[in-house]
Amino acid sequence: MDDTTLRTAIAAADGDDPYRALRDLHHARVEVLRELDRAETVAVRRARATGASWQLIALALEVSKQAVHKKYGRS
Repeated sequence: MDDTTLRTAIAAADGDDPYRALRDLHHARVEVLRELDRAETVAVRRARATGASWQLIALALEVSKQAVHKKYGRS
């Protein structure tokens, strides 16, 4: 998502149509979360490829070792 799209969605919150604002903000949130999930997956794969332990990755993501292994262990 580019900055313009995000800024437009945020600006819509002050607009005249609260339904449209909510819809635009929801779609922006979903898109940003997808992009972050993809980036996190790539970063975990790169960390594992360089020898990082599941414990170190879990510490960086502030989750348990079990949670990170469950989410990315088969990636």
